[in-house]
Amino acid sequence: MTPGAGAAGQAAQAEPRDAPGDAPGDTAPRAAIPLSVPEIAGNEWRYVKDCLDSGWVSSVGAFVERFEAEFAARLGAAHAVATTNGTAALHVALRTVGLRPEDEVVMPSFTFIAPANAVRYAGAWPVFVDAEPETWQMDPARVVHFLERQCFWTGSGLCNRATGRRIGALLPVHVLGHPVDLTPILAVAERYGLPVVEDAAESLGAGYRGQPVGRLGQIACFSFNGNKLMTTGGGGMLVTDDPALAEQARYLTTTARDDALEGVHATVGYNYRLTNIQAAMGCAQLERLDALLAAKRRIAARYREALAGLPGVQVMPEADWAESAFWLYSIRLDEEVAGLGSREVRARLARAGIETRAFWQPLHLSPAHSGAPCLGGAVAERLHREILSLPCSCGLALDEQDRVVAALREALGA
Repeated sequence: MTPGAGAAGQAAQAEPRDAPGDAPGDTAPRAAIPLSVPEIAGNEWRYVKDCLDSGWVSSVGAFVERFEAEFAARLGAAHAVATTNGTAALHVALRTVGLRPEDEVVMPSFTFIAPANAVRYAGAWPVFVDAEPETWQMDPARVVHFLERQCFWTGSGLCNRATGRRIGALLPVHVLGHPVDLTPILAVAERYGLPVVEDAAESLGAGYRGQPVGRLGQIACFSFNGNKLMTTGGGGMLVTDDPALAEQARYLTTTARDDALEGVHATVGYNYRLTNIQAAMGCAQLERLDALLAAKRRIAARYREALAGLPGVQVMPEADWAESAFWLYSIRLDEEVAGLGSREVRARLARAGIETRAFWQPLHLSPAHSGAPCLGGAVAERLHREILSLPCSCGLALDEQDRVVAALREALGA
């Protein structure tokens, strides 16, 4: 089986499509174009075989330490701690920066649910912030206004006037590969002594004003899920320059073991360790990171050129202060201009064998987090209605991308 073939087959089954013989001359269905599948084209097989041959397959092994060291070096960070997934990294990161039960964490509404879940794992509460329409990221002006105008200072720190709860951390999420405008957020965080935990799960390789995403707060978290830019099948990473935070993160992710010989644990920890097999894949993927990033940017540039001027379609933004990683190439569809909404377009592309995806429900609307405060929300709700992610696997062939563009133009009657 060729790399990605299984994922492509699953994608084809996940969406409705025309049966063979629907059109004159059809003898077989067209191959599905999946949304995003991993690119396994380097030393993955060799490194994983090394693990199998040596017997080092679990959470102890040379590849784990190697992956942590090479990932930290790639970002220019002092420390990296590997975890089972990005959500685990976020949970531990929040604990290491001193988040307490019943604290609040300021984070975007327009994002995947994982960071909000991590806040709740820590016994704290999210405060959801609306997106801004230009880059689709958390609105920094709303963050600053909330902290300066809707909070008050006490002996324990900055507190939300509406709830009385302490603000424990800021959690900006760099969504879809594009960075949040962090300058005002970092400034207000420094003013009030608030830790900043960057969720860079979707934005490995992105840049903000000349700095790599993940190097701007006290600690940052990454994900290596199967559809991410680079993958370990599952897995995550924390990075930080603070040795105390790194030590605490490593302690918590390895079950908080105080005495390995006697099995003594003084606090509740977590079994969040990455396996040696997954780390072996990570090392191989990291070797090709520049090529993977270049592929994403080529795909984005080609979509931008091909879709420019299409009525009702806004191509994926990239601010002049940002270098996007274009993790999932996404467009906005204005139904009033385009004549169709994103869900109808998605259905039409699915019938052509093309997998697309709508964005996740804004978290302030999520039943799982009902009752959490929200600052605004109208922009996030509109983005949710309008955004559609297009196929953008790093191995997407030119003819496949042409098919996506042609099918999109046909769906819109262009």
